[in-house]
Amino acid sequence: MKLFFVLIIFLTLNNCSFDNKTGIWKNENNNFKEDKKIFKDFKKITIFEDSFNELISLDEKIKIKFSNPTNNLDWKDSLYNFNNNQKNFGYNDNNRLVLKSKKLTKHHINKYILYNNNEVILNDYKGNIIIYSINEKKIINKFNFYKKKYKNLEKKINLIIEKNILYVSDNLGYLYAFNYMTSEVIWAKNYKVPFRSNLKIIDDKLIASNQNNNLYFFDKNNGEMIKFIPTEETIVKNQFVNNLSITDEKNLLFLNTYGSLYLVDTDTTKLIWFINLNQSTDINPSNLFVGQEVVNYGNKILVSSNNRTLILDKNSGSIIKKFEFAALVRPIINRNYALFISKNNLLICVDLNTNKILYSSSIDAQISNFLNIKKKESIIKSFSLINDEILIFLKNSYVLSFNNNGVIKSVRKLPSKLNSFPIFIDNSMYYLNNKKKLIVLN
Repeated sequence: MKLFFVLIIFLTLNNCSFDNKTGIWKNENNNFKEDKKIFKDFKKITIFEDSFNELISLDEKIKIKFSNPTNNLDWKDSLYNFNNNQKNFGYNDNNRLVLKSKKLTKHHINKYILYNNNEVILNDYKGNIIIYSINEKKIINKFNFYKKKYKNLEKKINLIIEKNILYVSDNLGYLYAFNYMTSEVIWAKNYKVPFRSNLKIIDDKLIASNQNNNLYFFDKNNGEMIKFIPTEETIVKNQFVNNLSITDEKNLLFLNTYGSLYLVDTDTTKLIWFINLNQSTDINPSNLFVGQEVVNYGNKILVSSNNRTLILDKNSGSIIKKFEFAALVRPIINRNYALFISKNNLLICVDLNTNKILYSSSIDAQISNFLNIKKKESIIKSFSLINDEILIFLKNSYVLSFNNNGVIKSVRKLPSKLNSFPIFIDNSMYYLNNKKKLIVLN
């Protein structure tokens, strides 16, 4: 009997460590289980693992220097700007709560929020578009486009802002323009097939794609279709959403669910080049293209599929470099450096001049060593470049700060849990928390 109690005590102590006190790993496993529920109806499928798992230390002779922090004043595109690439944002980083709104909606929210003229724009899955005034600290407009017959349908809305006009597409096939200052629907069209992409605007053209991988150019003034370009359609739909990105020359990059990347001249709407990046032509649930959003900067394009990351030449579409890791979240390009977080939680920096990895460090190992706790797998939500440092946001609302050499500097917890992706406005951070309240930190 004594031996039995000794064994119980030993097992209990063995499973306890300082990490339970810090809470850094708290709820990570639960979040991971929830994310995996989307695959519960599938039989066993092929799981791709990153073959790259090497830790690389930065050469002491190399000095990484990012661009100067910018004081960002708006966020009109869900992916921040025309090329989907974040900047080095300025942020006071005092982690001080300066605003906490009332609950803005009782429904599930879109993970992206926008900001324009001191107003935060968000939407929920009931189809409500909510305008919250920072100056007045209240909702100043709440609009729902949909009739009663759509009341119980989940609406997945895509937004982009130009001036005070919201351009909206959804999974019901609707496309409309809404002036949120005057509460006026300028025009509305029903194209019948669900839209499935982010939105982009070039001059008078509004660009979108639907679930059949058709690429559309619309007149933003009236919603009339200018041209559509059919591309490869996939029979089975997965979690990947068609993605649009604009180059400096105002050409359009379009990555579809088949894994094909197109470059289209937005003036003539003619195809410049295309390339298929999917490693398999066997279209079944295990071989559908999965990846992150396209990012372009200068003459380089970054595309990450389900098990590798590619650097492409923007002018020709040719593959410059292949890396045997997949990006977990959308990468960032700053100057001649590309920053990645791989699916096995490596923080990776690539020199885009030489296309070589400058460093590769384990995020989980650095957390463990920094806090002197047992190593586990963290669940990462997003990352941003802030004040020359790399901020990594975990799903349990811890924030990790790394210097530009990939070395961890701090671990802290946000005063309120993340529910949306954070945005950075006028040296402050904005996000919606798990209670659908707007949080502003300074």
